Amino acid sequence: MSWGTELWDQFDNLEKHTQWGIDVLEKYIKFVKERTEIEINYAKQLRNLSKKYQPKKNSKEEDEYKYSSCQAFLATLNEMNDYAGQHEVVSENMTSQITTELARYVQELKQERKMHFHDGRKAQQHIETCWKQLESSKRRFERDCKEADRAQQYFEKMDADINVTKADVEKARQQAQLRHQMAEESKAEYSSTLQRFNHEQHDHYHTHIPNIFQKIQEMEERRIIRIGESMKTFAEVDRQVIPIIGKCLDEITKAAESIDQKHDSKLVVEAFKSGFEPPGDVDFEDFTQPIKRTVSDSSLSNSKDGKPESRFSSKSKGKLWPFIKKNKPPPPPPSSSASPSAVPNGPQSPKQQKEPLSHRFNEFMTSKPKIHCFRSLKRGGGGPEDFSNLPPEQRRKKLQQKVDELNRDIQKEMDQRDALTKMKDVYIKNPQMGDAASVDLKLAELAQNLEKLRLEAQKFEGWLAEVEGRLPARTEPARRQSGMYEPQNTLTVNNCAQDRESPDGSYTEEPSQESEVKVPAPEFDDEFDDEEPLPTIGTCKALYTFEGQNEGTISVSEGETLFVIEEDKGDGWTRIRRNEDEEGYVPTSYVEVFLEKNAKGAMTYI
Repeated sequence: MSWGTELWDQFDNLEKHTQWGIDVLEKYIKFVKERTEIEINYAKQLRNLSKKYQPKKNSKEEDEYKYSSCQAFLATLNEMNDYAGQHEVVSENMTSQITTELARYVQELKQERKMHFHDGRKAQQHIETCWKQLESSKRRFERDCKEADRAQQYFEKMDADINVTKADVEKARQQAQLRHQMAEESKAEYSSTLQRFNHEQHDHYHTHIPNIFQKIQEMEERRIIRIGESMKTFAEVDRQVIPIIGKCLDEITKAAESIDQKHDSKLVVEAFKSGFEPPGDVDFEDFTQPIKRTVSDSSLSNSKDGKPESRFSSKSKGKLWPFIKKNKPPPPPPSSSASPSAVPNGPQSPKQQKEPLSHRFNEFMTSKPKIHCFRSLKRGGGGPEDFSNLPPEQRRKKLQQKVDELNRDIQKEMDQRDALTKMKDVYIKNPQMGDAASVDLKLAELAQNLEKLRLEAQKFEGWLAEVEGRLPARTEPARRQSGMYEPQNTLTVNNCAQDRESPDGSYTEEPSQESEVKVPAPEFDDEFDDEEPLPTIGTCKALYTFEGQNEGTISVSEGETLFVIEEDKGDGWTRIRRNEDEEGYVPTSYVEVFLEKNAKGAMTYI
């Protein structure tokens, strides 16, 4: 059905309809553009979400991702990142294949529509001009006919009047003939104009207008086809990414199925196994005997023969550390400078009355291991070089890591030495390439470094062998006593030096009571003296007020901001500093810690 024949008189309505069609197309373009913006914003939010939950580098979170469940979560984050990429692809394809193409097509469509309706208006103006010419010719013919009739009537009247001269009659006759002649000429012109108008009108309504309307119809149909194709492209762009999105979801499912709870449980054992044996039974002490008791190896008393325990006695506090509760803020760690009577679990003076067994047992079950020597706080969170402050299993892992690290350093130095040796040989053979003597200094330096690294590796291998039992231990293996306290040893070692405890109250393997190894105290004192203050590794904000009443702790007020110099090593305490003269420990649960990204502070023990 053709618009040219059916809608020949609907020029104005067609003009409105085609403008409406362009408006619909522009509305669809706007819709697609907003869809692309939604896709790109969604992709951006997904990427930000994935990045937000990615493990931070050089943080504790990296250690968590050794578990299969955390690895599956990390795989999910990575797949979500790829998933976001597919939404970006959708946005890009819709922009390039729909929005851009349709915007260019709309401009072409507007130009074509403008041209067609311009031709239509021109044709209408032409037919209107022809009609005006016809009307003008018609009015002139009518006027000339009336003038000819009047001239004829006047001639007849003059001819009938006997009083009129012959000359006047002749003049009237000539005037009548002239008017008749002009009427005939107007008639001929009117007839010619009429025929020409009819021809133009026929061409206008049967040729020109149908052709123009046909072009407008074709233009409108192309617009409809184009918007339909764009809608198909709209769906196809989404359909193209469905396989990749499905693959991302399959990978997430695969990661979820790879979670191995048994493997994770094994990793927990490897991470936290101490290697200690559970405590033995507590021996019965008969208090009904009137005679003076002799303290056994498993006695709960800290005194012997009624005398206060010597400052050189072996470490005996906090032996029930596996049972300590950590869900509440621990009590402040006491200082070694406190008097024996000020320490709840410390040695008793001869005049001090012994506490009931149940009271002392509860005290051990609810208290943290005490810090024996405050001077050891200056050492920082690194602990002893041989990691003797860790439980046996954790110590073995740390020593093994140190040995592997040293072996890698040795191999690196050896590779550099081999490369320099080859360079020196080349210089010797080809002196023009360089001076061989210039390499000797570097080779000597590498040799010294290798020797230091080998000695260091041998030292750590010895400690590792001692832990693993491959070599005889320097002292007898540590034994868990059945009582709360161990008997006094005859070791002539300073209490602060022999208590190989870090500030967190962790333990090392102890020499047995049967070993009588005499070690001079200055050997240990050198490790603690003259050490520089610990560097700041972050800040913290006090969540609650804490009254540090014992030496080794520091009082803080709620909302106060301080510097962190040693983070929690698993004992529930964080070391902070207010200024150069004020530093100490506070419960970790009392502060909110903000560590610096590149902080190189105390080592955190697992």
